[in-house]
Amino acid sequence: MSAAAGSEGLGLRREAEGQAAALPALLLAAEQLAATVQMGGHGRRRAGPGEEFWQYRPAHAGDTARFIDWRRSARSDVQYVRDREWQLAQSLHLWVDGSASMGFSGARDRAPKGARARLLALALAVLAIRAGERVGLSGPLAPARPGRAQLMTLTALLSGAEAAGDYGRPEVTGVSARARAVFLSDFFGDIAAVEAAVAQLADRGVTGVLLQVLDPAEEDFPFDGRTIFESMSGSLRHETREARDLRGRYRARLAERRDRLETLARHAGWQVSQHHTGTPPQAALLWLHAALQRGRG
Repeated sequence: MSAAAGSEGLGLRREAEGQAAALPALLLAAEQLAATVQMGGHGRRRAGPGEEFWQYRPAHAGDTARFIDWRRSARSDVQYVRDREWQLAQSLHLWVDGSASMGFSGARDRAPKGARARLLALALAVLAIRAGERVGLSGPLAPARPGRAQLMTLTALLSGAEAAGDYGRPEVTGVSARARAVFLSDFFGDIAAVEAAVAQLADRGVTGVLLQVLDPAEEDFPFDGRTIFESMSGSLRHETREARDLRGRYRARLAERRDRLETLARHAGWQVSQHHTGTPPQAALLWLHAALQRGRG
């Protein structure tokens, strides 16, 4: 990365941080959504450095006196050590597709795909940071960090993201080795770009999940008669007199795209699911949270 590009990225990040205080709505909604998820213990069930009590065990040769729980030991003839649960602060990196395609909504009273993806991503960040983990974006603007201040930075960056092109391509330059990653997109763009990004991360020991976010109209294809289809940026346009005739081919293409996503996830050791913006976000957040837990190893 050139010095000019680095300076520009730093400027964007500082601008986002400066705007964070004026953008509480997304964070508030994300925290409310996160509150609906019952948090489980994030520690791995083994002894080691950590804050949470795990178990008492009889003292062994080599245990120093400072690890002995004298109150518990006084109730028996055996000296006991108070083990703590081993905990490792992990890093979570988020890619939220900010392309024009994600601005689509099939109904006035339904959130666009991008708004739902940003809400889910930030709610997931809230859960992870509450569990003591580091969270960042997959690109260079927001390296993974812990704490409330990082939530404000992520809120600003996600809220201020501008559509760049019809379809998104994941950027993974900021993802650290052996971290976890979450991609939220409609995945309507170049699938080869997604496959290359996931393969690159899998080679570095990164585990993750793919969540395809769709509007119900994109699933059902309820169009009939004369219809003009136009991309969100206006760069692509197709007119037909019989939209119904396209339904079968469209659904076949959608099924083919899902098959490729599932194959990609299976080969990389990732997980994949779909979410419709016509349904509440709670189920999607629960799935994301559980999927990341399953992928901890």
